Amino acid sequence: MAREIPQLNTGSMADISFLLLTFFLLTSSIDTDMGIIRKLPPPPDPNQENVDVKKRNVFNVLVNKYDGLLVQGRPMDISQLRVAAKEFLANPYDRDDLPEKKVENIPGLGEVKISKGVISLKNDRGTSYRMYVAVQNELTAAINELRDELSQQRFGRKFSQLTSEEQINAIQKAIPVAISEAEPENVGGGK
Repeated sequence: MAREIPQLNTGSMADISFLLLTFFLLTSSIDTDMGIIRKLPPPPDPNQENVDVKKRNVFNVLVNKYDGLLVQGRPMDISQLRVAAKEFLANPYDRDDLPEKKVENIPGLGEVKISKGVISLKNDRGTSYRMYVAVQNELTAAINELRDELSQQRFGRKFSQLTSEEQINAIQKAIPVAISEAEPENVGGGK
């Protein structure tokens, strides 16, 4: 009579494999995509009439499918965009070709001249994501630098170092994020 070969009990191996898989899924970090932090404006009021914005109050930025940058109708290198956007929004010498300003009394700051300028950003469908993010970074950096300068002037520290909610709100009201993005389309253009 043949002797039986002893067998291993493998019934619990599936349970152990499942527990190990669950452990590694729970303890490992999964990279998540980063996005651009931007607060969307509220939906437009259906009863509100269309408001015409004066041409001098609009800073047109166009990125074509070749990642070429056209600012106010002229080619520009990305390295110059931040300075141009800051100059447009600040309009330090009250030039007639740059945006108008309105004087507003802001709690914590007093009377402040607020720019009516709006940055209009339009991309081609073929614009690379890298260029899109680079343009967004430069425009956001321009606004952040203006906020830092005002905060430094009024409160003696950078905007990012402010701890008072009243001071933060005052600076944000004095220098709002005024970037309008149009839906991407095929705008073409050469390099």
